[in-house]
Amino acid sequence: MKPLEIIEALKQKIEMADQLDWDYNRKEERVKITHREWHQGLTLGISEISAKITARGVEALDEVVYIINETFRSMARERAEGFNGEEAVVLPVIRSTSFPEKSKEGHRFITEYHTAETRIYYALDLGSTYRLIDEHVLAQLGMSEEQLKERALFKAQALPIEMKEDEVDGNIFYFLNMNDGYDATRILNRAFLKEMSEKVEGHMTVSVPHQDVLIIGDLRNNVGYDVLAQMTMHFFTVGTVPITSLSFIYDEGKLDPIFILAKNQRIEGEDN
Repeated sequence: MKPLEIIEALKQKIEMADQLDWDYNRKEERVKITHREWHQGLTLGISEISAKITARGVEALDEVVYIINETFRSMARERAEGFNGEEAVVLPVIRSTSFPEKSKEGHRFITEYHTAETRIYYALDLGSTYRLIDEHVLAQLGMSEEQLKERALFKAQALPIEMKEDEVDGNIFYFLNMNDGYDATRILNRAFLKEMSEKVEGHMTVSVPHQDVLIIGDLRNNVGYDVLAQMTMHFFTVGTVPITSLSFIYDEGKLDPIFILAKNQRIEGEDN
């Protein structure tokens, strides 16, 4: 689908369409959707949506429609109800280091260093969606940054974990996809990673190509690295919220980025 066809298809499917303004930047192939009264909204990369539609069909477009609808529903709830700090469910989420550090309104997001490729943000869970927590939201919740981070990490440790297993040329890959928006967040569960390391027989890798999947690799030969590189690039391309196509070697609690240059070649970096 062409960019303008994608935009028109979205307009036809989403709620509140008559209350939204659409500003399409042809050069950057991005469209900014803003609620006319609230002056809030979101920006979508049309080229990324087009690639997802090519790879997965109209299902990818339906996912974008869902995200838009849920975003504006959460804005409506926020305006009507505000936030209740005592009842709020907060969780950490993983983003690329290239992800914006401020909201569109100019408020600083609450973040923490994770690796050279990834950064930790914090989210207010709203049920079927969530909102990233910035200074303005944090003040409404009545928490300090330290309280937020401690509470979010504690909640992350309690997230359920179910893995699917696949074998490719003697290498084992474990996939976590709970469809709760926090799959990549499980990379912060140190007890889980340690438990997996005791199970792995070869080199253990951890990958978070997008927010809705976490991949543990048990790489036992060089073919495994090539398979992993292709796999993570595929997931990175089709993910709704891409994070990084690079994977990490896990060793004694540390995550070091691994650069797979070509067949049977790899360079391990240094990280946390």
